[in-house]
Amino acid sequence: MYLFDTDTVIALIKEAGRGVLTEKIGQIPFHQQFLSTISLSELVYGAHCSDRAEYHLGMIHDVLLQNVQLVAFDVPTAYQAGRLRADLRKQGTPIDFPDLQIASIALAHQFTLVTGNVRHFQRVPGLQVENWILP
Repeated sequence: MYLFDTDTVIALIKEAGRGVLTEKIGQIPFHQQFLSTISLSELVYGAHCSDRAEYHLGMIHDVLLQNVQLVAFDVPTAYQAGRLRADLRKQGTPIDFPDLQIASIALAHQFTLVTGNVRHFQRVPGLQVENWILP
């Protein structure tokens, strides 16, 4: 099962259905495709900051949310995040809080995180990370 990071969704949108990432995701059954509420929040924020906010918000609602399952930052994930945040702090390798939340969701649900930011997320012990965004 796969959790798509925000940058993966943005790359998918930019491909407009005509690229390698689109093809790869198309091979994954719907029931294995997830998006965190954290990434959804980041996408909505980006839409509101754009010159075409209504268009992007419509795409999020009408296209994206119809093709992935949402997974929330819930109580077990909060415990995972608290422990992970403390561990990374002790190691001197903290990550941004939204990324910590996304990583915690992936860990708590045993998802593979699909992101272009592999180096950043590799600091998280036990997190399975794949990069489907080609350089």
